[in-house]
Parts: sequence; structure tokens; C-alpha cells
Amino acid sequence: MATLDRIRFDPQVLGGKATVRGLRITVAQIVNMVANGMSVSDVLQEYPFLDDEDVRQALRYAALLANEEIHPVTAASG
Repeated sequence: MATLDRIRFDPQVLGGKATVRGLRITVAQIVNMVANGMSVSDVLQEYPFLDDEDVRQALRYAALLANEEIHPVTAASG
């Protein structure tokens, strides 16, 4: 399994939201840009302090969250 060593949670940076390398850019911002049609190259041009692996890990983290399963608890009959 690939690592997510660039995804950070720091209460002192953007209120503890998931960020890339502790920078002031959230995983959500990157995912939103890609979801709205920006290519990885576009994202990197907009944020030159990021690199390919930053964007890949942000997308990988979002995919892991989207894959989470919810198992509702049903009331026991009886």
C-alpha cells in the first residue's frame, strides 16, 4: 500500500484540516480543483510549491475516505 506521508493534520494549520506537507493548502482544495476539471499540471502551475506526489497523495487520501464503509445498527427485535 502506498504511503500518505505528505498528508498532515496540525491544529495550528488551518484548524487541523488535512493539508499537504503542513502547507496552507488543504487536501479538499486539491481534490476540488481536479474534480472541477483541472489537470495535475494545472494544479502545479497554480501552486508551484507543490509537486506531482503531493497531488497524488491528496487524491489517494480522498479515495480512501470515499471507500469507508458504514454499517448501520438495527434495533434488536424481541
